[in-house]
Amino acid sequence: MGVVSRSVGNAFRNKVRSGAVVVILAVAIGLALAMLVANQAVGAKVDSLKASVGNNLTVNPAGSRGGLGGGNPLTTADATKAAAVAHVTGVNGTLTVRLANAATASTSGSAGGPADRGGADRGGAAGRFGSSGTTSLVSAVQPGVLGQRNNGTGSTGSPTGGTAGGTTQPTFTIPIQATGVSSPTTAAGTALKLTGGAQLSDFAANSTQALVGSTLAAKNSLKVGSTFTVQTRTMKVTGIFDAGDAFDNNGIYLPLAATQTLVDQAGQLSSLNVVVDSIENVAATQAALTTALGASNVDVTAGSNNLQSAITSLGTVQNISLIAFIASLVTAGLIVLLIMIMVVRERRREIGVLKAIGASNRTIGVQFTLEALVLVVLGTVVGAVVAAFSSNPIVSALVAGNTGSTVSAAGPVRGGGFGGGGFGGGGFTRTRGAFAGASQLIGTISTSVGWQTLVLGAVGILAIAAIGALIPALLTARVRPIEVLRGE
Repeated sequence: MGVVSRSVGNAFRNKVRSGAVVVILAVAIGLALAMLVANQAVGAKVDSLKASVGNNLTVNPAGSRGGLGGGNPLTTADATKAAAVAHVTGVNGTLTVRLANAATASTSGSAGGPADRGGADRGGAAGRFGSSGTTSLVSAVQPGVLGQRNNGTGSTGSPTGGTAGGTTQPTFTIPIQATGVSSPTTAAGTALKLTGGAQLSDFAANSTQALVGSTLAAKNSLKVGSTFTVQTRTMKVTGIFDAGDAFDNNGIYLPLAATQTLVDQAGQLSSLNVVVDSIENVAATQAALTTALGASNVDVTAGSNNLQSAITSLGTVQNISLIAFIASLVTAGLIVLLIMIMVVRERRREIGVLKAIGASNRTIGVQFTLEALVLVVLGTVVGAVVAAFSSNPIVSALVAGNTGSTVSAAGPVRGGGFGGGGFGGGGFTRTRGAFAGASQLIGTISTSVGWQTLVLGAVGILAIAAIGALIPALLTARVRPIEVLRGE
């Protein structure tokens, strides 16, 4: 206890210097812990991507990806065929449609624009994008100049759509994307992130349940339990979701059968998400699905390109965080080494006296090592707090820096073609699922400083600090007492 008490007391002999050392160590140790946390969070994300996306395939109508092409809608029969293919463990069909605001659509119809289903624009005239029905909801996304121009006559002279034959075109509003799902998951096969309420539970054709995006809910003052209409049916908000950005949150999720009934597209699907039993069988299953459903009828896309790009980017982040963790540990060790060299040199006389009264080299080395460890433990405590607040911004910056320029190899996935998910059916959709680029695939990575991380980091830090403190103490302790005292 004498050695321990002396070590603790000596650690605070010079309070100003000790405080400065603790602050410097806290920064280095905090960075080390933050990098360790980032490394573990990215590793967990890689495992999650491999498990949830690496064995997924997406089936779309052939020729539909540009939104302007042909193609026929998929059907429930196609889903049944896909489920029968070897190595397929699950098939999730969706129907994505566009809903125009009922009031705007009615005005458009009365103004002479092409109208159907109560004034919903069905495409054709003035280059308009089609919609499948109407809703009482008002879009939370403004079209801007480009949206108005695309909705107009093709003339770039008027940002509000220009005129056609002397008739002013009605003001364009972004239609709302409605996706019908057959389970509490998105087209990518992953559960929606809810900020309130509960997932869909009634998937019958007469269901009135709906999930609403957060920006759309805010625009229309909706909350869980609120109601709105789709066509003539009153829907109830069971949950509010956050899909990651304002555009994707300008949409709703409905039960698949209810969506098919509301827009008169019974048995039709915009896309299929197919789950394969393992990543190794993805390529063979992709070829088998193409053969079973017909190469001229479907496009079968694997997420492997985007997955590989995402994993490569995250691997770079892991390497950077690991190198930074090691560098921070070494920095902390060097700080301790330099401080202890200075301390030991200042206390050579004390060491000589201890040697003269019979203290062993081991006792002297332990005393100075414990003295350094007291400062390191304090630095670790403060550093853990620093890591808790800095790990999320650090990992976000690292991921953004390595995936910001990543672009989807397959391009964005579009809805079905004419009569199905395209013009006049589901409309020109913008599905940003799990395969719409590596950055979208990665999404958000959240970090947490758990006790396992603290223990692992603390062990490494204390080991480096102990070495840094022990070296100068042992070197000085080997000097004979008479030499030390004579030098003083």
